[in-house]
Amino acid sequence: MDARNLPTPRDVLSRGALLLDFDGTLVDIAAAPSLITVPTGLQTSLATLSRRLAGAMALVSGRSVAEIDGFLAPLVLPVAGEHGAAIRFPPDRTIRRPVLPMLPDAWRRAAESWASATPGVLVEEKHSGLVLHYRRAPAAAEPLRAALAGLIGDSRSFEIMEASAAWELRPSGIDKGQAVRAVMAEPDFTGRWPIFVGDDVTDEDGMAAARAMGGIGLRVQDVFGDAAGVRAWLASLAAAEGK
Repeated sequence: MDARNLPTPRDVLSRGALLLDFDGTLVDIAAAPSLITVPTGLQTSLATLSRRLAGAMALVSGRSVAEIDGFLAPLVLPVAGEHGAAIRFPPDRTIRRPVLPMLPDAWRRAAESWASATPGVLVEEKHSGLVLHYRRAPAAAEPLRAALAGLIGDSRSFEIMEASAAWELRPSGIDKGQAVRAVMAEPDFTGRWPIFVGDDVTDEDGMAAARAMGGIGLRVQDVFGDAAGVRAWLASLAAAEGK
């Protein structure tokens, strides 16, 4: 699908449910996860669309729920964080977590040691996993993957997932596909048409799940070009007349 074949604003607003990745989709990728900036107007577009969709809009991200809330404050939206390992629907602030294996402390210490020994490598801690970012140290990509593979050995409880200039170590079976299915089971979303938008390898499961449920999965690079293109589309939806 390309921009010429996007669903009409009327279709999106009358029967759609927007499921949006965050980094690379709503905000531009930065050199480090903490360095992203939220462009002026994004919160306004998201707040307007959430209202016009009667609450049927959620962010589906690898980040934690708290991080998303912090970047978008004071706006509070439904969030499936950590690829669905943490889900929160307003107004209830309770974060739902499936029972998952916890990453051994020794593995976390090993990751911190690798990052300390390799300038440019960053560790992003998550509740049940971690991410090794190598955007500033591209030559470290394969050595880091090999080290992670050696760390988990024959364990079937965890898996290594490729992300944008990063390797993520996470519990097996946690992905954005199951996150999409969980979100779409909520009352505000049930019966609507899932529209998932993402830019990364980690978003492919979300795209596939949306398509399997009769909706669509949109890859940022193919349809919008970049995150600025997504933001422009969302702003146009927010401003569209009627339903």
